[in-house]
Amino acid sequence: MNQKNYQDVPPQESREKWFKSHLLDREIELKELYELPQQELDLLMAETAELRSDIGNRERNLGKFCTAGYFLELARIIDKRRLES
Repeated sequence: MNQKNYQDVPPQESREKWFKSHLLDREIELKELYELPQQELDLLMAETAELRSDIGNRERNLGKFCTAGYFLELARIIDKRRLES
């Protein structure tokens, strides 16, 4: 690997993914989604879906846009599993 290319990659801020939810009034880590009560999971899905639906958010804050996508997709998976069980 070219040493110059390696130096161009910024270091990761954190290994944990977290999302600051205004509806829940706190920061949530991705792994916490499994333990959220259904009502909170619903609010988080609504909040992240709203962020993802506004393409302007991608241009304003790509990191938050992508993180909202991770949270939305995992929340959907959890929600589907809960409905199936």
